[in-house]
Amino acid sequence: MKIVRRIGVPPSARGSSSGATCPDLFELSDGNFAVIGTEATEALERELPADAARADYERIVIVSRETLIRAKADIPDV
Repeated sequence: MKIVRRIGVPPSARGSSSGATCPDLFELSDGNFAVIGTEATEALERELPADAARADYERIVIVSRETLIRAKADIPDV
């Protein structure tokens, strides 16, 4: 599996002065997506709706609203 492309704009275009520690989204060669975000599993797990759950190997990650909105145009419909 490899990163194929960034989804959205780079962190520097979203105001990061260093571009080194910002949320980011990537499309993978298998069609899935990878996310760099703030780990928030412990803080949000008990807030999940009753019909949502996570496996032991999964984490809840926060991605900023701006990151996701600026990626919207690059997310494929299918």
